[in-house]
Amino acid sequence: MTATTTTERKRGARPRRRRRIAWLLGLGVLINYFDRVNLSASHHALIVTFGISNVTFGILASAYNWTYALCQLPIGSALDWLGVQRVGRVSTFLWGLASCAAAAAPNVPSFFAARLVLGVGEAPTFPANAKAIGNWFPAHERSFATSYFDAAAKLASAIGVPLIGILLLHVGWRLSFAATGLVSMLYFLLFFFVYREPEQDPHLSPEELALIREDESKAEDASLHPVSLWNLLRQRRVLGLAIGFGSYNYIFYLLLVWLPTYLSESLRTNLLDSFLYTGVPWLVATAADLLIGGWLVDTLIQRGWNANRVRMAVLVGGTAMGLGILGGAHAHSPAEALVWISVCIGGLSAAAPVGWSFPSLIAPGGCAGRVGGIMNFSNQISGITASILTGILVQRWHNFAAAFTVAAAYLAAGICAYIFLLRNAEPIRLEETAG
Repeated sequence: MTATTTTERKRGARPRRRRRIAWLLGLGVLINYFDRVNLSASHHALIVTFGISNVTFGILASAYNWTYALCQLPIGSALDWLGVQRVGRVSTFLWGLASCAAAAAPNVPSFFAARLVLGVGEAPTFPANAKAIGNWFPAHERSFATSYFDAAAKLASAIGVPLIGILLLHVGWRLSFAATGLVSMLYFLLFFFVYREPEQDPHLSPEELALIREDESKAEDASLHPVSLWNLLRQRRVLGLAIGFGSYNYIFYLLLVWLPTYLSESLRTNLLDSFLYTGVPWLVATAADLLIGGWLVDTLIQRGWNANRVRMAVLVGGTAMGLGILGGAHAHSPAEALVWISVCIGGLSAAAPVGWSFPSLIAPGGCAGRVGGIMNFSNQISGITASILTGILVQRWHNFAAAFTVAAAYLAAGICAYIFLLRNAEPIRLEETAG
């Protein structure tokens, strides 16, 4: 292809449609994380309503992750077989229905059941988004595109906990759950009418489709037979990605579920202030996700920097900053705690979109959904453990020092997995899968 032809193609391939898809995916994550942070904001109200302990609350908080985790491996295969469009329509409808059911739950078992269904409905979200980004964006644009939906998870906590907390204080937890359920059902309708696979989208120009398909790995995806799940599980680099990202998700869920409680109980802030303070680290996380993990990574790669080194430096360096949670373990004031928590979650958030771009970068042909499912299975096992173990440790020691120390130790193991097992962002060669 000549330079002139390439220039003409790029001029005619303005990123209108693929940017719209990135915004759609980001909005979906924002809304389904409202469903998740609803629980942490409702901690005190649920304890009063149902008469439960912190340990029971931790188990209740983890219910979502149980079904979410169990669905990850089959969901990865379903995505590779059925595609993002079909799986996404079913999942968005189901998670909206589950949020509405939680609002009407009369007791702990029924509330627990609603959270189990929510886990099934939201299980495809991140593997589907990772696969969709791989389908819709060339490799040099994937970090920024991924940051759209990954940053939305942080933004949901930044604005969701204060907004839902204020709503909860005025109308009660049931109506706050009903409100997020209604918004989720509206998103189902939006996804149903907007999302298409690239080849099926009537609004996608031939020039933009050609630009998306320029990447050689996409050409392989259409012709190669998918590698079995068992062979992928045996790959050292897939395991390194799963362990490393699992350690990130442990801290992410610890803070997602327990940060308002940490601020209110350990640092003696009132409930309203704890809701407002919770937004600060998540705003830092949102900015780091978009600006460092997304924009900066793609900009450096597009300017000719070594793509592998850029991605691994941000992935390992950002994850290492997560060790700042140790500072939060010994903070004596809300201001000191917010600084350390912001350093922790800001660094992890810078690394997150890079990590989520890895399934489409390293997966053999046709297997991005499976690799994303393996990665997210590890994430959810970590999320379950974080929710329950933190409740046990807080109940035992009446502070968060032990819980934060355990999280830091797991994160150190995750950093080692990135360095010694994952190593790089190069595609796994098919010959490797036979070993």
